[in-house]
Amino acid sequence: MENKALINEILKLKKEKNAVILSHNYEVGEIQDAADFVGDSLGLSQKAAKSDADIIVFCGVHFMAETASIISPNKKVLLPDLEAGCSLAATIDAKQLEEWKRQFPDAVVVSYVNTTAEVKALSDYCCTSSNAVKVVNAIPKDKKILFLPDKFLAMYAKTITGRDIEVWEGACHVHEKIGDMNLSKAKELYPGAQVLIHPECGCSTSCMLKSTKYGETEDIKIFSTEGMINHVKSSPKNEFLIATETGILHRLKKDNPQKVFHPASENSVCEFMKKITLEKLYNSLLNEEYEIKVPEEIAAKARKPIERMLSIY
Repeated sequence: MENKALINEILKLKKEKNAVILSHNYEVGEIQDAADFVGDSLGLSQKAAKSDADIIVFCGVHFMAETASIISPNKKVLLPDLEAGCSLAATIDAKQLEEWKRQFPDAVVVSYVNTTAEVKALSDYCCTSSNAVKVVNAIPKDKKILFLPDKFLAMYAKTITGRDIEVWEGACHVHEKIGDMNLSKAKELYPGAQVLIHPECGCSTSCMLKSTKYGETEDIKIFSTEGMINHVKSSPKNEFLIATETGILHRLKKDNPQKVFHPASENSVCEFMKKITLEKLYNSLLNEEYEIKVPEEIAAKARKPIERMLSIY
């Protein structure tokens, strides 16, 4: 089927099955356009939980569908492609976390939402890239913190808060490649653009250390994906250099057609996010595949650190 016909069939199936379609900011443009909601992983799960849909189709990666299942245990959660994984979430598993916790028995564990349900179940708090600092600051100051799995987000939180944080050496393979060299070259090409950097990027910590106020200068801002979306909408600036996965450019351009956007690197593409196509989305709705269901024993434990995070959000 051609794209237009596929989209019509997707809309028809969605209505018949009382489904809601979620798309992460990094998905391909046509998936974002077909979705009911586009956003970051936790925000999308919260949207789905509040909807009256029976089926959640999550166009993202595996851990995102798991989080939706944890938050909405009575809804069917579908992931259109089981190969849509996450290199960052894969850097730590439950056994590794258990061993790390044994080394620091009195520490508080803060897990980025980019982790498996099993890892969340062993954590004290979850966090997102937008609220990591707020979560860390909510923990008693005399406590050591184990922050996982992203080393760049951990260093971002450690630099700003000054807290005693042990850092897990994990990283997103896409964001890690966006380093100082990419950014310096891009800034030379677009000297008038304001730079927006995701805290998972390899250049985030160095940019903070070089600036006087942790990156919050007129030229450089550090934001989560949703932070970038909101900032651009309200900013008087007209040109931006975006240091994160290139999928977000579609939404930025769509929401702000009068503004200009450049990627820090054209190669910042997550092949896992790009696994999902319109055809796979259609098949997922048609056949109700592939269901992601977190066992309730694990989900109940994983729900606690998410709820702790939301209570201080």
